[in-house]
Amino acid sequence: MLENKNPQRTSISQLGEFGLIEHLTKNFEIRQPSTLKGIGDDAAVIDFKDKKAVVSTDLLIEGIHFDLAYMPLKHLGYKAVVVNLSDICAMNAKPTQITVSIAISNRFPLEAVEELYAGIALAANEYKVDVIGGDTTSSQTGLFISITALGEADESEIVYRNGAKANDLLVVSGDLGAAYMGLQVLEREKQVFLVNPQSQPDLDAYTYLIERQLKPEARTDVRTLLHALEIKPTSMIDVSDGLSSEILHLCKQSGVGCNLFEEKLPIDPQFINTCEEFNIDATTVAINGGEDYELLFTIGLDDFDKIKANPNFTVIGHMVDEKEGAHLITRANTKIALKARGWNALEE
Repeated sequence: MLENKNPQRTSISQLGEFGLIEHLTKNFEIRQPSTLKGIGDDAAVIDFKDKKAVVSTDLLIEGIHFDLAYMPLKHLGYKAVVVNLSDICAMNAKPTQITVSIAISNRFPLEAVEELYAGIALAANEYKVDVIGGDTTSSQTGLFISITALGEADESEIVYRNGAKANDLLVVSGDLGAAYMGLQVLEREKQVFLVNPQSQPDLDAYTYLIERQLKPEARTDVRTLLHALEIKPTSMIDVSDGLSSEILHLCKQSGVGCNLFEEKLPIDPQFINTCEEFNIDATTVAINGGEDYELLFTIGLDDFDKIKANPNFTVIGHMVDEKEGAHLITRANTKIALKARGWNALEE
């Protein structure tokens, strides 16, 4: 929340576009055998041989998707990569390459952009993906980041949203809601800071929540875990916009309904304590919060014994006939229709 009042500032105009690209990308290494040519030509060259290519892209805009009042640029770079890799994971594929494009206003010196790219480089190293290209340009309204992620998989491995069937089990990795509550804590501390810039926030009680918001992780491990269990999901999606929204996506694409059980939702104790502090219903946040970047998938009933004792996964419901609709079954055994109340960037 406190900023250095005398940072070193190198104007980006001193380097020019191509000088900036060379400066920011000179330390990226090629790790993937499928990368034949990375940065430095008119286009990258990728050879997946007998694999299928999976491609996803995402756009992050200052003031819409992130707030630099509490989002450090290094964390932003890391998160920008992760949210794209998560989409590749949601196809049951292996992420291999990314391209990075940014638009920056003149309020950002070179040192700030270096911090952003340090986070991108950290994520690329952590997930063993190659940065193979991108673009830079100027902006009059702040910072824009667009990342395209590529991945590979055998055709038989790829999982779509449209394969769920009635009686399939609904499963989620990790826990839910923590990222949203991390955002609430950061927003509260921002308001305190605006009133009293000398205040020092005490965030020790919220470390897990804040980490889930500022430094989420893509579940690249789920593909390996499921393979070891000899399970292929019938449908899959990542939890970026909120559990309820993602369930409804699976239902619509697969032509089924769903029963989601409140008592089965995996939530962290720190999350529960913070919801009580903010006087917010934990279940409402867990199913609508978003930005968890966990994987939500369905499996056949025959696979239940393989997954039931695995600590990485929680069975939270099951699919039903489409005519029954999608519902939350509360602890009091009341059925409540699921609504898509998650994140909507186009909402007015």
